[in-house]
Order: sequence, then C-alpha cells, then structure tokens
Amino acid sequence: MARIVIAGAGAIGANIAYRLALCGADEVVLVDRAQVGAGATGKAMGGVRQQFSTAAEVRLARESVSFFRELGAELFQPVGYLFLASTEEGLASLEGRAELQRGLGVPVEKVDPSRVDGLHVDDVVGAVVCWEDGVADPLAVTRELVTRAAAAGVEVREGVDAREVDVDLLVIAAGAVSPELWPGLPIRPLCRQLVEVGPVEGLPDDLPMVLEAETGFHFRRVEDRLRLAMSEPAPRWTDREEVDEALVEDWRERIARRYPAAAGAPVARAWAGLYDMTPDAHPIIGWVGDGVYAACGFSGHGFMQSPAVGKAVAEELLDGESSIDLSPYRLERFAEGAVVPEQLIL
Repeated sequence: MARIVIAGAGAIGANIAYRLALCGADEVVLVDRAQVGAGATGKAMGGVRQQFSTAAEVRLARESVSFFRELGAELFQPVGYLFLASTEEGLASLEGRAELQRGLGVPVEKVDPSRVDGLHVDDVVGAVVCWEDGVADPLAVTRELVTRAAAAGVEVREGVDAREVDVDLLVIAAGAVSPELWPGLPIRPLCRQLVEVGPVEGLPDDLPMVLEAETGFHFRRVEDRLRLAMSEPAPRWTDREEVDEALVEDWRERIARRYPAAAGAPVARAWAGLYDMTPDAHPIIGWVGDGVYAACGFSGHGFMQSPAVGKAVAEELLDGESSIDLSPYRLERFAEGAVVPEQLIL
C-alpha cells in the first residue's frame, strides 16, 4: 500500500488521517510545518451549520453534523444557528434558502426570535433557525481526532515541511498555503478577524449562533464572553494576519445594539486568520496531478465540513470512489466554466 502523506494538520487533514486509519490504511503520515491546528483551524469561529445556499455545500454539511453529534457535549453544543432578517428582501432570501435546505433534509424552521432571552429584535421582520446546528471548539476537536488517528497508527510529525518527507501519495490540506505545494491551485488568502468581548453577565448556556442576514454580523457564546465576526466591507486579499481596530469598534457597537447586555463589555482578545478562497467559494477536492490529491480551498467552511470531507477523501483514495458525490469540487470545473458560487460566506 502507498505511503500517504497529508500536508496540513488542521481540521481537514486530521479528519482525512483519522478516516484513513479507520479504513485500514497501513502507512499514513500527518505533517504540519507548525503544530496541530496552528493555522486557520485554531483561529476559527467554531460554527457548525447546514444552512448554505448551494446544494453541494448543504450535502457536505449534512453529512458532517451527525459526526459532530457523536463527539458529545464537551466538544459540540447543538445550540442552533439563528438567522435574523430586518428587511422583507432579506427575509425572502432566508426563506428561499430554507426551502432548498429542507428539500435536502435539513430541519430549518421559522421561529419567533424573541424566544432568545436578551436579544434585541424590534427591527426583525422574520427569522429562521436550524436547531441541529451549533458550535464547537475547532482546536479541541482537531486535537481529539489527531489523538485518535495516532492511536490507530498514523504517524504525526509537527514542525516538518511535507516536501521533506518521502511520499508515494501526497494529500494537500494546507489551507491558504496549499498553492506553495501545488502552484496550479486557484486559491487566494483572505484575511478575516474575530473579536471576543466580555465578560458578559447572564449569558444563557443555550444561546444560539445569531446572524444578521443583511449585514453578515454574527456572534456566539464562549464561556462568559461573546465571539464576534462579520463579512468585512472591503475584502483584505493578503496573507498578513492583522486586526483592523476600526472594525473592532464597529462590531462592539453592533453587539451592543443586538445584545444589549454586552454594551460596554471590554475586548477580551482580537485575532486574525486566513480563509483559503477559491473563485466560487467551493473547495477543491480531488486529483490535481500524478500522485497528488487536493483537499483545500474551503473558503471559511473547512472545520464544519471536515468530517464529511475526511470520510469521502479516505474512501476515494483507498477504493477509487466515495459515498459522497465529490464531482462539484473537482479542479477541472474552473476550466469547464460550470461554476455555481456559494453565496453564504460568513
């Protein structure tokens, strides 16, 4: 059996390694030039949702949620993803996506947002929620999977460049730096940031991830703090992981309006990371060269889709086909022109 080297020990690489081990692969090496989860995974928001705008992304997320539930309450909390609309146009978009999602088996429902204690909803004209969705700790989940993979025989090597390792089959799962390993990958780094404010008194344990449909502003609970994020008005196409202080203050004002108990809460920390963006915001999964397989370009959705991706990639590498349809994610789609962009990039 081939020696399989996985470049990148984030959520995607960890899931692939774990699934390969479960499927009986004899020689698997998981390498990272830094440490497990040191890249985008360790800096992620930690949302797990099935509410996407395209069928392909919904299916990947749908396949992943069951695995997150199996991890248990310490690693995944199914508190729900609540989308708020403040305009009729925004509500129409939510309801249109919900129809697609329900058709694929995702239990999205209309909801009265006032049921969430402390949430300001006077400007909300409608809302939808999926209570199966929720939040997790990306770094903790990834470390758990790496531990399981190592126990099953996977060799884990930190501080190592994959190009320095003997390999028969290379799997590129290195996020925004993946083009360094295969320059033909159409992936660009996009700097995004997160902010935590707190402590905030009285945060309910079951506070859902709350998202404003029109602005993209969203937040979740992390212990006694709130973690904030938002699609930025001007995309920062750079590999520099820098915090924009002007955005920090803007988000503090937004959380004070949407969740008044957080008004005046100090900034606990702020940090930035990189999305590995493709032209259509769908990942690249499949063979890209002789003995080279890609699983990257997840455009901010890698952690929440990683269980399904790990299973599908392991099956395809070992059996030649997978139980999950990977055809929408092949690199060739860009040359063929059949590209349907994912719209819900948070």
